[in-house]
Amino acid sequence: MNFKHKSVMLDEVLNALDVKPEGTYLDCTLGGAGHARAIGERLNERGLLIGLDQDEDAITAATENLSGLACDVRIVRGNFSELNAILDDLGIDKIDGATFDLGISSYQIDTANRGFSYMHDAPLDMRMDRRRTLTACDVINSYDEDRLIKIFREYGEERFAKRIAAAVCRTRKTSAIETTGELARLIERTAPRTQHGGHPAKRVFQAIRIEVNGELDILADAIKKAVDRLKPGGRLAVITFHSLEDRIIKETFRTLAQGCICPKSFPVCVCNHKASIKILGKAKAPTLAEVEGNSRAKSAKLRVVEKISD
Repeated sequence: MNFKHKSVMLDEVLNALDVKPEGTYLDCTLGGAGHARAIGERLNERGLLIGLDQDEDAITAATENLSGLACDVRIVRGNFSELNAILDDLGIDKIDGATFDLGISSYQIDTANRGFSYMHDAPLDMRMDRRRTLTACDVINSYDEDRLIKIFREYGEERFAKRIAAAVCRTRKTSAIETTGELARLIERTAPRTQHGGHPAKRVFQAIRIEVNGELDILADAIKKAVDRLKPGGRLAVITFHSLEDRIIKETFRTLAQGCICPKSFPVCVCNHKASIKILGKAKAPTLAEVEGNSRAKSAKLRVVEKISD
């Protein structure tokens, strides 16, 4: 299996983590292990690299890609929402650094039968973890019109959500919409192309994928768990690819980096909230050279924080 995925902002992530040779590092979105491999190459025989992914194909590819490293390597199939339980099972309390490379991998997009892409005709699936039961086909054919409008608007930021949802519901009265090709063609007939000539199905496919995998529901909590596991001085690096993810990361970091979070109307603090992290600079974007070599890096943003207290 060729799990092709070009790691985005690799040098920036490595510099942000400031990898300690004997440290313990957690890659929460392992994929093909591009970031993890680079981290592992900076660890010695006393270092530990842990990789998580819910995609069985990613686990297979990463296992091969991480072979031969000097450090200890632990690879676990699981969702990053489970990171506390996973670390507990491994007997690990605190870590020196962690990464999240959010969104979808090039492999998942380019593998037609996974059903993520509007560019390939395949069964509507979109499950990152194929042990899950909910598929894109279920969403499109069983959700009522109001629910589809809500998903398309909130998760896809789609201006024509109402028009597309109505077209979906009309079409499925005659026959179920079962393939990515059918859905993409329906959207093309219903909504105009974007201002920059992008495919009109792009935002809707993003919205369905997020719904199927529950991507945004678990994100803030997972970030808080990762921060809690960091040693003082440990760092967390997060790469996002769209505004919905980035907004959640930005707000979560902002909350964790501030002291009192009581309403301003309170005369005295009653929350006893203390800052646990400091934010290391503004969000970074990939270089022009990287974007020219990998168009999928164009929308990436990297945010980095450092743990200051438990």
